[in-house]
Amino acid sequence: MRSFRQVDVFSAEPLLGNPVAVVHDADGVTDDEMARFARWTNLSETTFLLSPTQPGADYRVRIWTPGGELPFAGHPTLGSCHAWLEAGGAPARDDVVVQACGAGLVTIRRGAGGQGRSAFAAPPLMRSGPVDEADLARIATALRLDRSDLLESAWIDNGPGWVGVLLRDADAVLALEPDWAAFDDLKIGVVGEYADGDAAVEVRAFCPGYGIPEDPVTGSLNAGIGQWLAGGRLPTSYVSSQGTVLGRRGRVHVDVEGDTVWVGGDALTTITGEVAL
Repeated sequence: MRSFRQVDVFSAEPLLGNPVAVVHDADGVTDDEMARFARWTNLSETTFLLSPTQPGADYRVRIWTPGGELPFAGHPTLGSCHAWLEAGGAPARDDVVVQACGAGLVTIRRGAGGQGRSAFAAPPLMRSGPVDEADLARIATALRLDRSDLLESAWIDNGPGWVGVLLRDADAVLALEPDWAAFDDLKIGVVGEYADGDAAVEVRAFCPGYGIPEDPVTGSLNAGIGQWLAGGRLPTSYVSSQGTVLGRRGRVHVDVEGDTVWVGGDALTTITGEVAL
């Protein structure tokens, strides 16, 4: 039996964010066992905490969706860090935790006194730049939109494969009813601005290829959007809303400091126990 936590990420209120399943002390768990458990939880991500193997890392994490393993994902990063600290993990520094994952080392900045909202430093994009017209046509078809509805677009892939598109406003994002059969290998992040309110934008993340048609609240996508739009179309500090259509109230805090985009959110443990793999 191994210790287990389920952590709700990107919400200060229980059951309104995005849950991640976290298995502690997972050294020795096989790839098949990880994949099987991730399929069984049926959450957007399940993580496994392991001993670090890279200098400078406090712990190592492997991140799985029901459809396979990811090199990096945002809400599993914050949720895994929260679970590791809550279980007694002792970082080398008081103010930050350094996580090793498939994308390399990720720095997580802790809240004051090690409590409160944490934030990770967005990793470098693995793919960036313009989206060609053939892909934009595919994206418009998958979203059941006209090509002219896609006001701006960019590849913002930091591991999961995201392509970002900007719509006219938040209402247009909330109204989307995608054509899942048309997605093929696309992982589409959609963003639209609010005129007022506590959030600057509404975000939705569509990734049926990972076994989860729509991810409730997505740190990796919000990181990519911040690297793409913050300091230009969007302010250098803003709050993103996500999960509204799914009955969630995710809030992602994006802040640009120098050359770094920080992506932060609250995390709450909702389930603790043991799991047999």
